[in-house]
Amino acid sequence: MNEEDKEGKILITRKKYEELIKELEMLKGQKRAEVSEKIKQSISFGDLSENSEYDSAKQEQAFLESQISEIESTIARAQILDETTIETNKVNVGCKVELEDIDRKVKVKYILTGSSLEADPDKHKISWTSPVGQGLIGHKIGDVVEIVVPKGKVRYKILNIERSSNG
Repeated sequence: MNEEDKEGKILITRKKYEELIKELEMLKGQKRAEVSEKIKQSISFGDLSENSEYDSAKQEQAFLESQISEIESTIARAQILDETTIETNKVNVGCKVELEDIDRKVKVKYILTGSSLEADPDKHKISWTSPVGQGLIGHKIGDVVEIVVPKGKVRYKILNIERSSNG
């Protein structure tokens, strides 16, 4: 499922939005200046047709401009998640969900993020568009959900839903 809504907006937390703004400023300022200096230095080496330093610097510049463009696009389409208005009567984006894996008899907690930009499986942050995220959205405490994941099926019982304090 696409992470964008029907208007092309991407749901992110204020924290992630501010991180993107800082990253963009750094790329446009410091990084552009560094790459520009590399290009100037490589031009001073002479013949550009056989100048590997120049080719490398131009490739770095193209990659940098691609990064800048991607971040600008994300920022332009960002819809900031108001974490104070998240309802916890059912699983929503921005919720921390405590689950019991019925078959393995273990408890797990996930935070459902608005986009894969904020997902970090090692920290139990999953995108609402992931298989588990999709399987949980809209369910309530006490519900048992069966979700198809790459390794097969998992069955979770929803034990608790609360607002994530992770924004």
